[in-house]
Amino acid sequence: MSTGDVIARDLRGPRATTADRWLLGQLYRRVAPAPCRFVLWDGSWAGTPDEPRATVTLCDRAALLGLAVNADVYFGEAFMRGTLRVTADDLGDALTVLFDGLRDGQAVAAPPHGSRWWRHLQAGPSLRAARSNVHRHYDLGNTFYRQWLDDELVYTCAYYETPEMSLEAAQQAKMELVCRKLQLRPGDRVIEAGCGWGALARYMARHFGVRVRAFNVSAEQIAYAREATARAGLTSQVEFVEADYRTIDEPCDVFVSVGMLEHVGFGHYEALGALMQRVLPRDRGRGLLHFIGRSTAAPLNAWIRRRIFPGAYPPTLSEVCAHVLEPHGFTVTDVENLRPHYARTLADWRRRFERAAPDVARMFDDVFVRAWRLYLAGSEASFRSGSVELFQVTFGTVSAPVPWTRHALCAPMPDRRSEPRPEAAPGAAG
Repeated sequence: MSTGDVIARDLRGPRATTADRWLLGQLYRRVAPAPCRFVLWDGSWAGTPDEPRATVTLCDRAALLGLAVNADVYFGEAFMRGTLRVTADDLGDALTVLFDGLRDGQAVAAPPHGSRWWRHLQAGPSLRAARSNVHRHYDLGNTFYRQWLDDELVYTCAYYETPEMSLEAAQQAKMELVCRKLQLRPGDRVIEAGCGWGALARYMARHFGVRVRAFNVSAEQIAYAREATARAGLTSQVEFVEADYRTIDEPCDVFVSVGMLEHVGFGHYEALGALMQRVLPRDRGRGLLHFIGRSTAAPLNAWIRRRIFPGAYPPTLSEVCAHVLEPHGFTVTDVENLRPHYARTLADWRRRFERAAPDVARMFDDVFVRAWRLYLAGSEASFRSGSVELFQVTFGTVSAPVPWTRHALCAPMPDRRSEPRPEAAPGAAG
């Protein structure tokens, strides 16, 4: 009995027409010869004749037409509603199969940079829109994020030194890696733009003796960060400011941004570079940008922009260098792509999310659970297939110190949880 026959027993609806079956065949052609099948509500199917690694079942004609018109949007919309089902051993693996097929087959090219639509997409949010975008994603509630993030609520790519590393250890290793790349010294004044729940700011202060001023427009994250910092006894070294990064105007020795550049927008890159040039000293300024990006310019998936990350845009390295760094006299001192680490991070998050799914459904509803299940699995598949990258770019002013070798970055990451805190240089935070 075929996969389509088995699935059809659980479906209800009219028999598919010749036009329905033709349209289904066109959908498969977009990903062929990927080892998958598309199945209609009556069991009709198109796809590999062998056992498929992924089966996409369309439970009604609306789901079929939606995929035919705009799969970027309506795959996610139908999955949320439950009118599109994905059957596989693992959802992330199934989506990787589909993404690999799109990449190798008939992937849609990015629109030209000069088009009005492209300029609008890249323009970046206003202050008001930035607050709204952050509220829609990051202010879903700390209780929600505690269900599936690590103990410190780090919501960015972790760094797995070994395959056996836990999520908690890998997030600590990521923060250690960032600090090493920045060559932090006790007494350094650090500006962090987009600080999440404050884990990196606390790590820098606790283990490297620096003073941090961290900016974020998420009220819930800032409130948590302040409470956690007070519990850690670090309020004399770390200050959290509920404000947009564009309000930063005080001098610093180090500028760091982890996971914020995706939300800045191409139209604001020149202004961000000018801001960093103003606040960093000419002789020793250092900085690091950690961001989701692409190798070829293209917009973020339309459904993710609609339902998960409004206003987001993953830049290419060339866009960041040409518009953020080079016009303002910065030298790139190191570039690293952590794409496989983000795929592993998302796999860990997704496992924890699935364990918490019943509680999340009670907090929100089943549609919300399906949306976030698809977002996490789809993001994991995007990194596994190479659709997106995770870049860490270290930079400095022209005379900033450049490490002689990469030995310091390659040394084993210590477990600093029981280390005494270094003394910070005297003076007020910031």
